[in-house]
Amino acid sequence: MLKSYFKIAWRNLWKNKAFSIINIFGLSVGIAFTLIIGAYVWGELRVNHDLKNADRQYIILSKWRDPNQGVDIASVDALPKALKANYPNLVAGYYSFNGITSIVTKGEKSFRESMQFGDSTLLNMYGFKLLHGDVKTALTDPLSVVITQRIALKYFGKTDVIGQTLNFQNFTGSKHDFTITGILQQLPKNSVTNLNDSNNSDFFFGQSSNTFWGFTVNNWNNAQWVSYIELKKGIDPKIVEKAMRELLAKNATPQVAKDLTPYLVSLKDYNLTADGGVAKKMIVTLSAIALFILLMAVINFVNICIGRSSGRMKEMGVRKVLGGLRKQLIWQFLVESVLMVLFATMFAVIIYLVARPYFSSVLGREITGLFAFPVYIIPFLLLFVLMVGALAGIYPALVLSALRSVDAIKGKLTAVKERVFFRKSLVAFQFTTAAIVFIGAIIVSKQISLFFGNNLGYNKDYIVYAQLPRDWSAAGVNKMEVIREQMAQMPQVSSVSLSYEIPDGANGFNSPVYRQGASQAQAVASQILMDDNQYASTYNIPLKAGTFFKPVYQAADSTLVAINETQSKALGWNRPEDAIGQKIMIQQGNTAVSYTVGGVTADFHFGSLHERIKPIIFVNVNYYVAYRYFSFKLKAGDIQQSLTAIQKKWAELIPNAPFEYHFMDDALKKLYTTELQLKKAAYIAAVLAVIIVLLGVLGLISLSIQKRTKEIGIRKVLGSSVSGITMLFLKDFLGVVIIAGLIACPLAYVIMQKWLNDYVYRIDLSLSPFVISVASLTMVTAVLIALQTIKAAFANPVKSLRNE
Repeated sequence: MLKSYFKIAWRNLWKNKAFSIINIFGLSVGIAFTLIIGAYVWGELRVNHDLKNADRQYIILSKWRDPNQGVDIASVDALPKALKANYPNLVAGYYSFNGITSIVTKGEKSFRESMQFGDSTLLNMYGFKLLHGDVKTALTDPLSVVITQRIALKYFGKTDVIGQTLNFQNFTGSKHDFTITGILQQLPKNSVTNLNDSNNSDFFFGQSSNTFWGFTVNNWNNAQWVSYIELKKGIDPKIVEKAMRELLAKNATPQVAKDLTPYLVSLKDYNLTADGGVAKKMIVTLSAIALFILLMAVINFVNICIGRSSGRMKEMGVRKVLGGLRKQLIWQFLVESVLMVLFATMFAVIIYLVARPYFSSVLGREITGLFAFPVYIIPFLLLFVLMVGALAGIYPALVLSALRSVDAIKGKLTAVKERVFFRKSLVAFQFTTAAIVFIGAIIVSKQISLFFGNNLGYNKDYIVYAQLPRDWSAAGVNKMEVIREQMAQMPQVSSVSLSYEIPDGANGFNSPVYRQGASQAQAVASQILMDDNQYASTYNIPLKAGTFFKPVYQAADSTLVAINETQSKALGWNRPEDAIGQKIMIQQGNTAVSYTVGGVTADFHFGSLHERIKPIIFVNVNYYVAYRYFSFKLKAGDIQQSLTAIQKKWAELIPNAPFEYHFMDDALKKLYTTELQLKKAAYIAAVLAVIIVLLGVLGLISLSIQKRTKEIGIRKVLGSSVSGITMLFLKDFLGVVIIAGLIACPLAYVIMQKWLNDYVYRIDLSLSPFVISVASLTMVTAVLIALQTIKAAFANPVKSLRNE
């Protein structure tokens, strides 16, 4: 019997190919999108869960008295080692590192790479496996380095390269060969080797190599290191937090102990809570979108199945006259709908395989392959097939199988009215969801356009930046200044600036600043930017008063600084002119150094628009002798030709250092990675939502026309025009669309208003996204309906009247 059910179901699907394709394709798109988002969410939830003893692994974060004083991911360098030494009953292990970049050379290959200088406990503590090398000794030799599998292939073309050497440059410009002692196998995303999007390390050095790198280690006043600890079994993190506070009070300066409060976050939770919970927000947003897309697809499927079933009343009547039992008819409908859902699910898996690389690129994360899913996903998919199949088939199965044979053969529903209102309500829900997603996509796009607009307080157009080889000494800075002058003479270049920072939010350090003569209690936490006298002109940052350093640096001017308007006001000078010539104190460790304000710039967005503009002080790079970038302001014209000329000049003046340039838009893209991913995902979701809605409308209008073919013929014979018949069908659906738009607009306003509240600087919501979305959906729906009805209206009325 079951075999005959499947055979009849297949024949019905094949007989009504158009409806079957529309229904199966619409549902498969919804399932595929949900699977992809589900894979992304599952991958994000699994971050750090594969680490050894993941339940006991913690990252030490910092809560600053003033958030401008430092970043939360950095903590005191000496703290984790002291915890292990003083509280061995609480702490099982520790690891801390300083993230750096350096030029790596192998023969003719030179690249600037990200790396970690840290403790030799890295491999053992997290259970990281080596493809080649000894885990116990790989990080103990002072001239050894552990690299990832990717880097081994990049520089050598193979992975078994133990004993080979790579050349590294330190911060004084010296170079040395390091022997490769370990090859890390490809690691899943984690918060140790991949702390965040800007800290993806491929090279790892132990602290025994400090003779070459020259870091100050185990320092109680250096809060620039990233630190982790592993707790003993059964230890409460709150007890360890208390121990950390005691160690800081005992060993650090009173200022550090007062300003910084360390606390622990489990590595199993850290990925979701880092950076203000941006990953968690992304997961919730994408999950909600995927759920609504799937719900729309399921509603479409159910709606068309119900509508299609009423055309099979005669079939049911004939089968009942020939002895068919009611339970057999019920099973027939259920088997057909389950079979269609099964086909849709299988097709969705194919879409998943094809679309996975594209979505990995869009979301900036590797989407899990099908075989990487846990086995329990298969029962869930089968349960989904059965549930949706039953939902689509149960109504027609129960209603049509209950009809009297005479009524069924006549094709009349005398006992039960067709649920037109219910089906239209489902269509309205679909349109509402599509409109909300469409409106959201437009608003997200407008907000992101604000990030990349010309209202940042500086001009990012035609600016290219490139990292420099390091020689952080007076001679090194002087050499770079000479090279800068030569670069600035090029006809393709307007100006060049030497600096430690570019406007990407990553400043060198923060420090308390107060007016000379005021108490330290009145200090303002400020960002310190290190740059030369060309920085303001290169980035076109307007000056409100004074000058941006002297045209030529003199040692006597070393304590001359510039500040932004926010800093000026924070220190009590409401007019920029009042700040010129005033003395300010910058806290540096245990001492405060006096500086003179020489200029005040207009405010500009150095970091993200999530935050308010912070107080900024510009210090001359010749005084602090630390730099990272050349920023080039190019002249308008052939940009590629200009870059080629700069690259040639670079190779002449800075040999053995790669010219790896980026435009300022690239830096902003890194700053707003999550927003850009959300924008792409919102666009895709909007397109899918519209496609699913239109497929639903196409299916339902086709069914409606098919049922009313005879009515159309009679109307034509009685003199109805094509436009009149078309309007008859338009009224049925456009009313639903307009009602859906009226519901969607206030809902979308509330949702997007809440999303925009995360930004200090944001767009104002206007009517245009709402009008554009609803009008576009209405217009496309009207065109689709018109095309279908015009075709039916032009048909020969004689054929229409013979329809039965």
